[in-house]
Amino acid sequence: MESTPFLIGFVVMSIASVGIYVTGPKASAIRHHTQIHSLVPFIAATAYLAMYLGTFVMDRGDGVTLYVPRYGDWIFTTPLLLSSLVALALHEHPRQGGYVVAIVGLDALMILTGLLSAMSLDGSTRLVWFLWSCAAFAGVYFMLWGPLRERSSSYGGALGEVYRKNATQLSVVWLIYPLVFAIGPEGLGTISGTASVWAILILDIIAKVVYGFTAGERLKKAEPELSKREERRLA
Repeated sequence: MESTPFLIGFVVMSIASVGIYVTGPKASAIRHHTQIHSLVPFIAATAYLAMYLGTFVMDRGDGVTLYVPRYGDWIFTTPLLLSSLVALALHEHPRQGGYVVAIVGLDALMILTGLLSAMSLDGSTRLVWFLWSCAAFAGVYFMLWGPLRERSSSYGGALGEVYRKNATQLSVVWLIYPLVFAIGPEGLGTISGTASVWAILILDIIAKVVYGFTAGERLKKAEPELSKREERRLA
């Protein structure tokens, strides 16, 4: 029964990857965002194909199924989305390395410790890793809504508005992931494995597909301002 959402996820992500690239803005100042947003569902499609085929899908040892490709997806796609937000927030500041390394490092740590939590058979160990993952998650939110939000707000106009809307959209949907994890089979087991799989599929579509299209539309509206800023920066 659980193979159906994986097949749906593969098909939706594959089509969305092409659609986001075709419809996304291509101006030189912002085309890298389109490339990132189209790559994200392509990576997700790969993970869903792996789960549909049963690749790296295994029993934890107590009857709970671990979908390892899911974490492989997240450890690539979430840093890509965050890198796009950093590039947007620091559009006129080419020295982005420190921000990217910090936020991607926290994000990768969050996902890896989430996987350790899911793999743990002991409930106490599972809780420790889950809380540590949440701590790293809080660090990601701090950077998004602290220094990066401050930088983007200093621009004013369309640029700051696009960052705020994109960051808000991702922040809201990402906040639901740990809740599903906590009540799913890997955590408290309040909901069934099938329900958890469908819930993650819906969240993935919102975070990768819906976000990719809506972010592209916002960038199109801000394209004139972004292009002018890019011209001034390169002058």
